Amino acid sequence: MNISTILCCSAALICTSFVDLSAAQSVKMLQLTEKQKTTIGKKIWQNECGGTVSGLTTWNVGEEFPSLGIGHFIWYTAKHKGPFTESWPQFMTYCKGRGVKVPDVGLLPHCPWNSPDEFKRDFNSPRMNELRQWLSNTVTLQTDFIISRSRAALPKIVSGAPASDRARIDANYQKVAATAHGQYALIDYVNFKGDGLNTGERYNGKGWGLLQVLGGMKDVAAGQAAAVEFAESAKRALNRRIDNSPPARGESRWREGWNNRCNTYARPL
Repeated sequence: MNISTILCCSAALICTSFVDLSAAQSVKMLQLTEKQKTTIGKKIWQNECGGTVSGLTTWNVGEEFPSLGIGHFIWYTAKHKGPFTESWPQFMTYCKGRGVKVPDVGLLPHCPWNSPDEFKRDFNSPRMNELRQWLSNTVTLQTDFIISRSRAALPKIVSGAPASDRARIDANYQKVAATAHGQYALIDYVNFKGDGLNTGERYNGKGWGLLQVLGGMKDVAAGQAAAVEFAESAKRALNRRIDNSPPARGESRWREGWNNRCNTYARPL
């Protein structure tokens, strides 16, 4: 899906709102070179999988689902539907729209591995090896999907925010997007922790998605200052998530890694 298609879809949904139209116009300004998109894809792969092929199919300790691809797209089993947004089926729909052939296992209606042990036993099977090879060969496609999700998130976030906050959230997005690494931050964060609109992705009523990060930013200038403040706001949102999370999930073990990831948002590509 190219930027023109995204803008047309966004405009059709939001043409009656001045604020939302402004959001669509801000998306139009996001122009990345192919080299920059490649760099962003590699950084996301490094963030999620350590840049390894084996990391393209992962089942993290303490989670009820595997995570696939450079973006660690969530895929639920038939027996478990959690609160987090399931992104693997969205990616499969994206592939279908692009006319891309996908390994048969990826097109199943539910994740075929029902537990971490089952996933581990099947890790070196022909179907898992085929899936990893396909994922390693489609990094550009996955990057385009992640970018499209991020760009499509802005008009939804603006329209979903309280009316009194919409102009400020849109302005903060544009300030962060003034640099290539600021755009990487916006793209990576939506893939990392979502847009913030899913009420199931909240602890004690507090979310941690892009909406909450943009809304929690201090008033700073566009460009590098905004990239730095976005990184700090993201860390505040994620630390609040950890502090409010159910103790049984043990989310404090992710604090250092999450903070380190957010620190990359303030550094040039």
